[in-house]
Amino acid sequence: MDEGIFISITDEDGVTFRLEVLGEVEFGANVYSVFLPADMNEDDPDYGFVILQVIEADGGIEYASVDDEETLQKVYALFMEELYAEDDEEE
Repeated sequence: MDEGIFISITDEDGVTFRLEVLGEVEFGANVYSVFLPADMNEDDPDYGFVILQVIEADGGIEYASVDDEETLQKVYALFMEELYAEDDEEE
């Protein structure tokens, strides 16, 4: 089994989270990364996809939260569409 790619991010409250990178989606003029929490139990009610906007700054990558619910839904739908397309290609 392949090992995933993980990142650690710290929120504005100083809490650090470990996230597994699932993929990226382009929507409009922006790029969004899709993650799953790596340090959270799957049975936790807060467990689920995390979608963050990718921002290139000072030669590096930063992530920003997405506050617009409509954008989150569209990015999620695009990600799932691409994910299922990849599954169909593998069969």
